[in-house]
Amino acid sequence: MQKKKLFNGHQQLDFNAGEQVFDDIYIAHYTALFRYAFTMLNNDALAEEMVHQVFLKLLERNQPLVLRSSLKSYLYRAVHNECLNFIKHEKVKQVHIEKTEQGISYHTETPAGSLQYKELTAQLHRAVNELPEQCRTIFQMSRFEELKYAEIALELGISVKTVENQIGKALKKLRLQLAEYLPFILWFLFYI
Repeated sequence: MQKKKLFNGHQQLDFNAGEQVFDDIYIAHYTALFRYAFTMLNNDALAEEMVHQVFLKLLERNQPLVLRSSLKSYLYRAVHNECLNFIKHEKVKQVHIEKTEQGISYHTETPAGSLQYKELTAQLHRAVNELPEQCRTIFQMSRFEELKYAEIALELGISVKTVENQIGKALKKLRLQLAEYLPFILWFLFYI
């Protein structure tokens, strides 16, 4: 990491210039950032994930970071925003789950709706099982276990780009295989 002063008093940090300085920053700030994230989320694993996401985003930057305040302030703000985004996402996800559960129970109360839902579920499982092994594993980890791409990449020892490519392939194949069910899916989603 190289530190430069810019003309207006701001600092510019390049995290791609040297690993040791980045490691030093990580070690120096991790514990305090973790504690801060924990106060927002009240969960060890989630707090750790939020801090790791902030540092991962810094490492993935292709351009230097321009700081208008101190590095410490920037890191706290980044963790704060990461936690808020997670909380918002979880609320949206919960609302979606509740609406989906209500819609499924409403639409599967009729024999025809129940039959269509079972058939769609069976076709989806068949289509997923027909995916190539790596593609299927990555898709299931992403969609059913709700892991992030970086988590999948780390667990499988592959790059995030490979995960992205495999998810894209899986979605394309599933779209083609489930095309005949598209009107039912749209009807189902429209009335939920």
